[in-house]
Amino acid sequence: MPREALFDISEPGESKAKAVCAGRAVGIDLGTTNSLVATVQAGQPVCLRDEHGAIVPSVVHYEADRVVVGRQAQAFDDDTISSAKRFMGRGPNDAEATRKLMPYRFAPGSDNVVRFAVAGRAVTPIEVSAEILRVLRARAEAELGGPLDGAVITVPAYFDDAQRQATRDAGRLAGLEVLRLLNEPTAAALAYGLDKQAEGTFAVFDLGGGTFDISILKLEGGVFEVKATGGDSALGGDDFDRAIAGELLRRMGKPDDAGGDRLLARRVIAESRAAKEALSNASEVPVTVGDWRGNLARSEMEALVGPVLDRCGPPVRRALKDAAAGDLSGVILVGGATRMPLVRRFVRGLFGKEPLADIDPDEVVALGAAIQADLLAGSGRGDVVLMDVVPLSLGLEMMGGVAEKLIHRNTTVPCGATQTFTTYADNQTGFDLHVVQGERELVADCRSLARFKMTGIPPMPAGMARLEVTFLVDADGILRVAAKEETTGKETAIEVRPSYGLTDDEVEKMLLDSFEHGETDVKARMLVEQRVEADRILQATRAALVADPALVPEADRPSIDAALRKVEETKRASDHHAIRLAIEGLDAATKEFATRRMNRALDQGIRGRSVGEVEAKVQR
Repeated sequence: MPREALFDISEPGESKAKAVCAGRAVGIDLGTTNSLVATVQAGQPVCLRDEHGAIVPSVVHYEADRVVVGRQAQAFDDDTISSAKRFMGRGPNDAEATRKLMPYRFAPGSDNVVRFAVAGRAVTPIEVSAEILRVLRARAEAELGGPLDGAVITVPAYFDDAQRQATRDAGRLAGLEVLRLLNEPTAAALAYGLDKQAEGTFAVFDLGGGTFDISILKLEGGVFEVKATGGDSALGGDDFDRAIAGELLRRMGKPDDAGGDRLLARRVIAESRAAKEALSNASEVPVTVGDWRGNLARSEMEALVGPVLDRCGPPVRRALKDAAAGDLSGVILVGGATRMPLVRRFVRGLFGKEPLADIDPDEVVALGAAIQADLLAGSGRGDVVLMDVVPLSLGLEMMGGVAEKLIHRNTTVPCGATQTFTTYADNQTGFDLHVVQGERELVADCRSLARFKMTGIPPMPAGMARLEVTFLVDADGILRVAAKEETTGKETAIEVRPSYGLTDDEVEKMLLDSFEHGETDVKARMLVEQRVEADRILQATRAALVADPALVPEADRPSIDAALRKVEETKRASDHHAIRLAIEGLDAATKEFATRRMNRALDQGIRGRSVGEVEAKVQR
């Protein structure tokens, strides 16, 4: 937690008001294509920037002795992972991992999690995401002047339990205290300040690089209630890029899967993405892939991506039907893909009204997450209540492979449900519990989340045992399951660890590995603290010199100016010891000046007063 000052000394006549920090909490948009971190400053959410801006490309390059993240990583062709978010919570046999034009080498190993082969080792999407989160964390700590107290990380509303668990694991691995996982459409609504509306129903159309979400939110009296949500966790701008890339490869006389050439796949996808973005403002653009050159018109591009975009229609219509929305007060655009004129025309036609796009669609989710983080950090603001929903139904496998739903999709979270089951066969002494998620009626068509057993049940005739199963979903959308056999009182409970996620042992090993960098992390923190102290000392000293130039001994001024320059120069260095020494040098150079100011202040305080009056004032 941030350290509090024991007391504060103000100059005579200066305001003693100071900002109160409720905690260094941030909101993070961990995106497929780009990621951002934001915080609330002076009551307003702002994205934290560096010299390149707020956006950190979600790209990670691996070498034997270092990891490169963001813009610099984009310069490398090999051992580079982008769009890792699409693989979060996925297994190697999932459709996402078997698509064409995959510019990755997949490493063999566990059937439960995707692994990328890079620089002689294997890394998971969770580890890749953690590298991105570490960069965002470092940016925030440098900007805010100390370690973070927590972060709200956004996830697509249609992320299932496995994908949410994977996101939380990535946050843990990056050293973040994850305060909450917040659905991206809800974050966008917060950023738009819709909580200030008296009432209304809004649709949030969120089309990013790797996922599509549609959420219908009802806003009434400061309460955000998500009435329905839908989408596709494997549909986004990346699919537009693949559609364009397939056409470019055909024009080049290459197979549409690049013939397994990963380098060609990476380059043609990158060129397709660049052409797609340029065609938002141009009618035709040149395209170059290696030695091949050609042109792509906007009309051609729109014909290629149109069928992909059409996949957004059914989830939207289903969500509107589920929510019984009626007339909408507005439609909010979120995600970089919504910059495309084709997408905006599609949304306009789908909803019959002009969509809202006042806030940068790349930043809106991070800004909303920052508002929620500020609320959770204790900002004192209590006028907003968030009520998200379960995106997919949760249930158990029954005999014959039937999925019995206990919690249905679009149920407001946090929530719970209890149901009683019995034995199928005589003398059955245990239960195999298989937790699944999905809307289909058969387990084979749903997502497996976890399996666990309850044993030790006394032999009884079929139908005599009574197993009470309780599902509890918290505000993050994370499921916990408890089971109790009523006749014996035997109980068991688990927090669901999805089949397509990392085990606790695997996460623990990653955390232990991260301790190797503990010394580096400590040094980085000390550097930030010394830089903040240097800025404070410089500002206070310069203000005092302007206020009381007559109190500076003429012989001392050159040494004071030299000490100021030394602190200014040294604070840009990466050695916290050097900064501390420079600050100590400035303290020494200004000692006589500070003494004269203190004496003058004391003199003004007691002049014209009796000893008794002074004693009484001191006692007060």
